[in-house]
Amino acid sequence: MTKRLRITQYRSAIRRQRNQKETIRSLGIRRLHHTVEHDDTPAIRGMIRTVGHLVRVEEVEAEKRAKPRAAKKPAVETVEPPAAGETDAGAE
Repeated sequence: MTKRLRITQYRSAIRRQRNQKETIRSLGIRRLHHTVEHDDTPAIRGMIRTVGHLVRVEEVEAEKRAKPRAAKKPAVETVEPPAAGETDAGAE
């Protein structure tokens, strides 16, 4: 199984350099104590190195996930309009 990283922001990005704030947002972290999971890639590791003093990182084993099923579309019943000259006897 591939490894995943669980990243939690535990220190504020207020009064930090712009690149650190942008890195926090790029990781998908939206607020303090927010946790996200990413695949363990060199790009993500580089981002963590930039903001390592603001986040906590845990290595977790990736769970085998079932593929999400596509939602079934409801059957659409088509109704044909009455032909010219036909009238509905019960409508009057």
